[in-house]
Amino acid sequence: MDYTNLLNDCSGKKSKVGIIGATRGYGYTLLAQIPKVKLMELRVICSRHPEECHEVLTGIGYDEKRIVVCQNKEEIDRTEEDEILIVSDYRLVMECGITAMVECTGNTKVSSDAALMALRRGINVYMVSKETDSVCGPVLNQVAAEHNAVYALVNGDQPRNLLDLYSWARLLGLEVIVAGKSSEYDFVWDRESGEMHYLDGESDAESMPEMLEHWYYKGTETLEGRKKLLEKYAEVISADLCEMNLVSNVTGLVPSSPFLSYPVAKTSELAEIFIPEEDGGILKKTGVVDVFYNLRGKDEASFCGGEFIIIKCEDEKMWDILKSKGHVMSRNGKYACIYYPYHYMGLETPVSILLGDFMSIGTHAECRQVSVLAGVARRNLEKGTVLTVSGHHHSIEGLTPELLERKSADKAAPFYLLNGATLLRDVKEGDAVTLDDVDLSGLETYKLYAQGLEL
Repeated sequence: MDYTNLLNDCSGKKSKVGIIGATRGYGYTLLAQIPKVKLMELRVICSRHPEECHEVLTGIGYDEKRIVVCQNKEEIDRTEEDEILIVSDYRLVMECGITAMVECTGNTKVSSDAALMALRRGINVYMVSKETDSVCGPVLNQVAAEHNAVYALVNGDQPRNLLDLYSWARLLGLEVIVAGKSSEYDFVWDRESGEMHYLDGESDAESMPEMLEHWYYKGTETLEGRKKLLEKYAEVISADLCEMNLVSNVTGLVPSSPFLSYPVAKTSELAEIFIPEEDGGILKKTGVVDVFYNLRGKDEASFCGGEFIIIKCEDEKMWDILKSKGHVMSRNGKYACIYYPYHYMGLETPVSILLGDFMSIGTHAECRQVSVLAGVARRNLEKGTVLTVSGHHHSIEGLTPELLERKSADKAAPFYLLNGATLLRDVKEGDAVTLDDVDLSGLETYKLYAQGLEL
């Protein structure tokens, strides 16, 4: 998309942004970028730690004289329009005259309630909390449409970037075989030393000269060899499956398998791997979402947790021309890989906000609960066990996430509604936690999830 019209906007309008969950990670990167965007102003940030907000804002370079801490609506009403407010109650964010609310707490209860409050008042919502969208996305999109507001996932995170790429392909009439992303950390191999690095920030380099035997792709047997060598590093990551859940619900694409495929692959191999089995690939069906681990040499660029689609090449002569340009294609010439090797977190999120606030781009009223993120017991779990979401990947101790087509999900309980839930009975290793195993009936987020199933 050409953004020149936005760049040259002379209407005097600006997006006035409120951020909930503002000071760390994603929120920080957005706070750091907003001052550089001429059509955007930060109006309010919300955190349970106001003093931390103040420290972060001044550290970035916001004018300390314009920062005001407010405890209630009366104090908010007395502020000047160009002042930056700090509040600790998320419900006050909607009282600050914002046009855009960015939600990045990761807390399903807070983010769903805040989103509904904003949308019902015609305030556009930009959802970073993928956990919330995985269970409430269908309803939130509907509420936005009903109130002439925008609900949108955000650029800077993989789901929106992948949706942009997918919609581009659909606009061009391309048949999408699979849409996916690379997992967060690369495997980097040094051919000279034989050392393998897994870039998770925790693992030490490991001597692995035997990777040479599996370095060049010869077929799916190469993937089996790599998997065996790297088996102790590989895992099903809840954040990956959650993000593919979001894409599935908007596009209608279904999971390739409950735990997704996770082949260890180079970028140049993707059009050989993510294709039907009858053509030498790994897919048992097409029209799916999936994930891979990026493998690269130490002197090769990363995929950066980026996004890709595999499309069908339908005009042989056209694709012969395109192949000569260096595009990634399968050896049989039937498939091509198109990819974005990036996601820049809050640095690029202003794009989504401006597209929503200025052009009303975002809401997907067609969003449905196409797939359900569930959790399978890794070991026998006893009655009375309390399930807790924790860690960088927002995982649940004792559970492995799985992404199921809704038609096969049966009574599987949504993964991110299990936080704080107590098992009502024993759950055997290998079994999914179901709605009979926990009591979610008192959760407003569960009620929203149930409403979404009725759409």
